[in-house]
Amino acid sequence: SEFATNLSTMPSSAERVRQLLAESDLNPVHLQVEDSSDGCGSKFDVIVASAAFGGKPLLERHRAVHAALGAEMEEIHALSMKTWTPEQFEAKKAATEG
Repeated sequence: SEFATNLSTMPSSAERVRQLLAESDLNPVHLQVEDSSDGCGSKFDVIVASAAFGGKPLLERHRAVHAALGAEMEEIHALSMKTWTPEQFEAKKAATEG
């Protein structure tokens, strides 16, 4: 449909990125998405805490996030990621609350 075509050419939004990650196999226990592109929808800062990251090196964690975003990655020019296990997230949260 024309509506679906228009949706696919729209810039990404933090809400769209958040939705894709939340509904993915990553099943995040914590998810934070911020648009760092002054509203143009091409740069995002993402924090994902997921048990799926347990025992995986950083590169595999980042690949999992890219896979979860799928075709949306074509619209994203820069993606800053923090990919933590739930335990890492809790430790970092405790350190900042300090």
